[in-house]
Amino acid sequence: MDNGLIPHRYAKALYKYALEHDNTDEMYEIAKAVIQSFRDNPDLQKVLSNPFVKREEKERLLLSAAGKGVDESYGRFVRLVLGHRRDEFFCSMMYAYRDIYRDEHHICQAHITTASELETTLMEKLRGLVTKAFAGSTVEFSESVNPDIIGGFVIDVESVRMDASVSNELEQLRQTLLRSN
Repeated sequence: MDNGLIPHRYAKALYKYALEHDNTDEMYEIAKAVIQSFRDNPDLQKVLSNPFVKREEKERLLLSAAGKGVDESYGRFVRLVLGHRRDEFFCSMMYAYRDIYRDEHHICQAHITTASELETTLMEKLRGLVTKAFAGSTVEFSESVNPDIIGGFVIDVESVRMDASVSNELEQLRQTLLRSN
């Protein structure tokens, strides 16, 4: 069976269950927290894939990965996944749930990369431009600093990239010079 199919099926079932219990928003926040826990702790995936780690320990880890105050729906989902021995797909299930939720709620992800920390007013202007360009969608922002872009910014929204970095401008000049020879 395809690895992408299992997580998607479980995530879709979780979304339907959360929809029936009117807690899709809470489950979305839990999914984001769990994804972040997997990013912060790469060994978490190794523990879930280890057949010698007891089911109770895996359950405890997955519940704590979601943070404090998780509801019973998430706990039931964790027990279901562990009961069906789909432990190793858990993080992928959370990614799939996040994607389903974003599709259903017209949420797009924007990442802004700058060469250095920007003042709050400048960052808000960039956010405003992105929000205006993607009207009709809710935009969730993340930011990072990458000195390699030298100056300017790079904005990635879904599959769209706006590269106004100095490093990009320099590369375009280099390509123009190479073509002119």
